[in-house]
Amino acid sequence: PPAPVSQIVSPRGRDPVYFITFTFTGERRAKDNQVFEALGTTDELSSAIGLASEFSQESCHPFAAELHRVQCMLQDVGSNIATPLSSAREAHLKRTSFTDQPILELEQWIDKYSEQLPPLTAFILPSGGKSSAALHFARALCRRAERCDYLFVLARYAAMKEGKEETIYVKDEP
Repeated sequence: PPAPVSQIVSPRGRDPVYFITFTFTGERRAKDNQVFEALGTTDELSSAIGLASEFSQESCHPFAAELHRVQCMLQDVGSNIATPLSSAREAHLKRTSFTDQPILELEQWIDKYSEQLPPLTAFILPSGGKSSAALHFARALCRRAERCDYLFVLARYAAMKEGKEETIYVKDEP
């Protein structure tokens, strides 16, 4: 069953109680705590991937379902982040744990698309159509949490499949 969703509450005034929130374990922490910073980063990434997925579906790319899977992986990561070991019970840990299977899936997908791409001979700028540009944007956001070659490879693959040209970086000469 899906995890329960917290009630959304807007802060009122400057009352310090509104700048405190709770982890999955019920532990109170300030909203600027690194746990919530990490959760925000994974949420931003999932949102960017959602946008890229929408553009990819419009172009009938076969990897749109994979992007949905990546969003689910990020939700699992977020659940794990929101479960500090300092206050987690065994039931919390069991519910938020996951295996290395997602990493293996990503590596397989990277190989699958990389094999179909022409060799990269120059730096490219985020470009190559809406799907590709959105994937590059997601890739750039992903760097806050972890580098992700999968998104870079998909961006190039989307541009190739859509017949869009990738913009090559050209250094301005003084």
